[in-house]
Amino acid sequence: MSRLRVVPTWRHGQERLYVCLTDGRNVAWYDRETGRVNLLSEERREDVLDVLGPFLTGAVTVGPPPVPTPAELARLSLHPDDDLAPNRPGEALQVALDREPGAPRRLRPDPRRRALEAELAVGEALDRLEGAGWHALHSVPLPGGDRVHHLVIGPGGLFAVHTLYARKQRVFVADPMVAVGRREGRPLVRRVRADAHRASYALTAEVHPVLALYGPSDVAVTASLREVRLLQDTDVSSLARSGGVLKPEDVEALHAMARDRRTWLRV
Repeated sequence: MSRLRVVPTWRHGQERLYVCLTDGRNVAWYDRETGRVNLLSEERREDVLDVLGPFLTGAVTVGPPPVPTPAELARLSLHPDDDLAPNRPGEALQVALDREPGAPRRLRPDPRRRALEAELAVGEALDRLEGAGWHALHSVPLPGGDRVHHLVIGPGGLFAVHTLYARKQRVFVADPMVAVGRREGRPLVRRVRADAHRASYALTAEVHPVLALYGPSDVAVTASLREVRLLQDTDVSSLARSGGVLKPEDVEALHAMARDRRTWLRV
């Protein structure tokens, strides 16, 4: 018995099937798009092809993978449970809602569902930057129960994006307070800065704070925001127009570090 298991991943329209040992280590992966089975251990060729048999479609080539970069080596050694890359936008909210849907409310919708709507809109827009050399990670957990809604890494640098539901409402921003509609203001700008600073510490690289407003009818800012970039959900793609700061190999190395859940345990 080979004691191998197949772990499928699907992100940005591309499917890859990893073949793992029982302890989570990868021994091979099958890329459907290229029709190639990449073996990390030639000794396990027969076992790998046997367990992948039900998933193989058409002709495939089998052999060692291309010489991996340091970032690819880090990813391959990462246990699936510690890999944050498969997280969906709003992952933490989706899990919480699945576990505790909450009682239906006719007059006041569950605020978690509104927050999820905002994270989905912003997260999906950020995911579309992938083809331009950017990576987006979602629901990055921080110690104490906090999280970075979206972490974006690309040629223009690193950005910690916090989303706020404000659909058809006016938003008032007076650093550090943010008020939506008639609700009392909260020191949200301070939190956005703090999350970015924690991410900078974890990654030993500068991370810029971004506050993304979902669907506001109007935005009033009483003074310029220190450090924090304010965007609407329809404008988050503008991050990709940031000037070149990081080389492609630096982007990949930072992404490999950021996707590892263990990176965030020390912040």
